[in-house]
Amino acid sequence: MRLSYDLILEQSQKLIMTPELRQAIELLQFNSLELKEYITNELEENPMLESAGANEEFENLDKYKDDNDIDWKEYLEKYDDISYRAQVDKNVKEYNYESFISHGPTLREHLLSQLSLISLENKEYKIGENIIYNIDENGYLSTSIEDIAKFMKSNIEEAKILLDIIQAFDPVGVGARDLKECLLIQLRDRKDVHPCTQTIIEDYLEDIGYNRVQKISKELGLELVEVQDICDYIKNLEPKPGRTFRGESGDARYITPDAEIKLVDGEFVVIINDSTGPKLNINNYYKELMKSEGDKDTIDFLNEKFNSAMWVIRSIEQRRSTIRKVIESILKFQMDFFIEGEKSLKSLTLKDVAEDIEMHESTISRATNGKYVQTPRGLFELKYFFSSGILSEEGELSSTSIKVTLKEIIDNENNKKPYSDQKIAELLKEKGINISRRTVAKYRDELNIPSSTIRKRY
Repeated sequence: MRLSYDLILEQSQKLIMTPELRQAIELLQFNSLELKEYITNELEENPMLESAGANEEFENLDKYKDDNDIDWKEYLEKYDDISYRAQVDKNVKEYNYESFISHGPTLREHLLSQLSLISLENKEYKIGENIIYNIDENGYLSTSIEDIAKFMKSNIEEAKILLDIIQAFDPVGVGARDLKECLLIQLRDRKDVHPCTQTIIEDYLEDIGYNRVQKISKELGLELVEVQDICDYIKNLEPKPGRTFRGESGDARYITPDAEIKLVDGEFVVIINDSTGPKLNINNYYKELMKSEGDKDTIDFLNEKFNSAMWVIRSIEQRRSTIRKVIESILKFQMDFFIEGEKSLKSLTLKDVAEDIEMHESTISRATNGKYVQTPRGLFELKYFFSSGILSEEGELSSTSIKVTLKEIIDNENNKKPYSDQKIAELLKEKGINISRRTVAKYRDELNIPSSTIRKRY
């Protein structure tokens, strides 16, 4: 065996993850909020970048031309024209959403305002205030009354008296320590209550949840219909009295769609939302400074920042282009959904869209994750349009379409004799949808529809 050192030339292909490629992948998977935060940070760190004005249009790359040797088209080539703007109808009255937003008190503020109207000594007010500060956003006391008494250095009886006072505040049921106490508080001042209602809440609350009406009827010696009416009455009480008030943060959270599908002259058009990724421009002052024969270190710094800025612009435009292509492909596959509704939603996979627009499945996954589109049928996450399906007599149906059909069957059933999962599977089979009983149970759970024993009425 001969050992020696040799030089060998060999050709091979490798996928190298450059920083620029990683940046493009990262930008693609950002949702609208993350992208805005990223752009804000880049604008702060890179002096070459500036946000384009709201009324400016940068569709013509020739406007970037100047006397220097920078070839702007080389940087921005292969971009699609995705700066489509819908025509504004000036006859349509525009509404300012700020006119509809009003300040409402939080649950804590509402309770404190009621506490201030009661004549209390300073120590008693402090105990009541501490109790209110320990009530969560659903209206429940989140700590024990013993801990509150210990913290305020008072006796437990004094703390309980203040808790009783607060439990009489609006909203009814606030300050309860558990669901049972919350429901009992709401019964205090009601006169239209059946004598056994309190007993059923105290001893049969779990049975109400599982619709064990026959058990309650047998043990209390009441008619089935009578027990059912009591259970219906209890179910109409408020289990979370604090949820009618806004949260402590007071922040209204909205979803900003990344794109919109509009019906224009009988055709669906995809419009990318510019607000989710504002257009960026190169700062003219620093661009002129690059052409000057100044300090070498300064020129090198500006060149570095210029290259970084161009990669950011290019990545954002590529992101917009990819999202547009993905939505157009979804629109092509799911055209029946936009015309007829959920029942016409077809089975669609990432692979189908990837092959259609000649991209990798991982790219489609990143482009659809956390992205939303506004359509004539409402706001949907792009992931909504991807679902598995089964073969039926009418072709391949998506699981979403099957769920809609399943819900229609349950909505039209006789509630005195609700369909079992096996019966529903048989009814679906008659409609050309062949799925098992276990699949019916799975879809029913995903729709938050209880079983037939719980749905049964007497």
